[in-house]
Amino acid sequence: MPLSVEDAPRPEPARRHTIAIMTDTDPEKRAGTSTSDLEAARTMAAGTLMERMGIEVTEISAQRLVATMPVAGNTQPYGLLHGGASVVLAESLGSFGAALHSGPGRIAVGVDINATHHRAARSGVVTGVATLITAGRTLACYEVVVSDEDGRRCCTARITCLLRDAVPGD
Repeated sequence: MPLSVEDAPRPEPARRHTIAIMTDTDPEKRAGTSTSDLEAARTMAAGTLMERMGIEVTEISAQRLVATMPVAGNTQPYGLLHGGASVVLAESLGSFGAALHSGPGRIAVGVDINATHHRAARSGVVTGVATLITAGRTLACYEVVVSDEDGRRCCTARITCLLRDAVPGD
């Protein structure tokens, strides 16, 4: 018997997160990774696509972010790292960085991402390094390089985020 639309499983409602990794407005204090920033990032990733894909944030600041992701479980049918997985890693890092830059009471919303895939990763762990390209009051842009365990570049991505005031209920 075919299922009707009413019988289809419904996804759980999206959890709303407020990005509150850094509350310090002093740029010099926001420049480095702190244990509390890493813990906040890991807490925010719980139950999200980042957790499902095994993304682990290891360094976080508004200027530079680093995370690892296993190839296993994130492959396409040929056994290669899925290009979309690299883009998820890039967007995760760029969005966190933009949120750090935006400051308290503001949010970062991704508006553009592009990626060039250079080589395949077949096993092990890849590392994404996001570096701030430019950041102002309304936009932040990051370059994200995803490399394999031998340091070979697998993907280069660029993400642009809109920075805006948080609206209650966002």
